[in-house]
Amino acid sequence: MQGNLKTAAQALCEQEEISVLTSGISMRPMLRQHKDIVVIKRTNGRLKKNDVPLYHRNESDKFILHRILKVTDDGYVIRGDNLFRKEYDIKDENIVGVLKAFYRGGKYIDCQKSTGYKIYVFLNRVSYPVRYIRSVIIRPFLGKIKRILLGKK
Repeated sequence: MQGNLKTAAQALCEQEEISVLTSGISMRPMLRQHKDIVVIKRTNGRLKKNDVPLYHRNESDKFILHRILKVTDDGYVIRGDNLFRKEYDIKDENIVGVLKAFYRGGKYIDCQKSTGYKIYVFLNRVSYPVRYIRSVIIRPFLGKIKRILLGKK
């Protein structure tokens, strides 16, 4: 999910939490582009594995909402639920907030209390190797075979 960093950072300075319509596909299937609303709260100290921070990269004025895979001494390893490339060295100073909850189809889902959300996070993490093999290895291979059979290069 991406958006304007200055707007989100300013809003979180003035308020404890903000609600934003999602944009982008990096957190699918949990968050659907232009359909779901996320509730972001101000951070309070270090985050933990599976938290979903709102952050920016140093070279960008856009903010991103991805999941923490690993907490390191000086930062975080992060990846979107629908992505395969990890981002390294995301620092605390890059983080402006953290996902508290979201509205999906009008239903409020609390990231701390929802059993369904916790099951989703678990299944998303354990299914990663299968999804990676399917998307990065098998799908391109089948596409190549299809192009050969159809006589396209």
